[in-house]
Amino acid sequence: MASKPILYSYFRSSASWRVRIVLALKGVEYEYKAVNLVKDGGLQHSEEFKAINPMEQVPAFVIGETALTQSLAIIDYLEDMYPKPALTPQDPIKKAQARALAELIAAGTQPIQNLSVLQKVSDKPEERAEWARFWIDRGFSAYEKMVQNTAGKYSVGDDITIADVCLVPQLYNAQSCTFRFKVDMSKFPTITRIINTCSELPAFQAADPHVQPDCPEDLRKQ
Repeated sequence: MASKPILYSYFRSSASWRVRIVLALKGVEYEYKAVNLVKDGGLQHSEEFKAINPMEQVPAFVIGETALTQSLAIIDYLEDMYPKPALTPQDPIKKAQARALAELIAAGTQPIQNLSVLQKVSDKPEERAEWARFWIDRGFSAYEKMVQNTAGKYSVGDDITIADVCLVPQLYNAQSCTFRFKVDMSKFPTITRIINTCSELPAFQAADPHVQPDCPEDLRKQ
């Protein structure tokens, strides 16, 4: 019997969260291995983990002897291996729209305000927060405008797509962690509605940071 794939994850990594959502939506069983990004200077910098992902980032998804990295690449693999439910629309226009929205978050917003970037921006928490707030607000402003042309129940029509998978975790960076970046979400009513709708689904709830094995007890959902 083949062993389960392994997901190297950190409970509040939004990139890892995307993959957890897809694994839950598709009902894929896997082994969870936590990589604490802040403990002891960051376990992602260990020689053991660098052998899995030289970029020293989570997520990493290991199937047998093969390690896949980058959340959207992992999601593409999961789409090919577990095609139901499909997260990529069949219609070419809708497929491109979903991918553009996903990339807007995964490439154009989240990386600019992640931990490694913030550490280079400033040593001062308030300056880091200002930087992150600017880029999240910019990304959400673009998403809100674009989604006016695509949204149904979700970001692109009435089915969950990769756009929603990328959108939901970004809210954590915007508002959670004791509202660290204080992004005004009242400016983004469509985004807020979509996130609230997704958050009612069991797969999104199962992927939530506060129920992951490595979530600290004081943050864990009861």
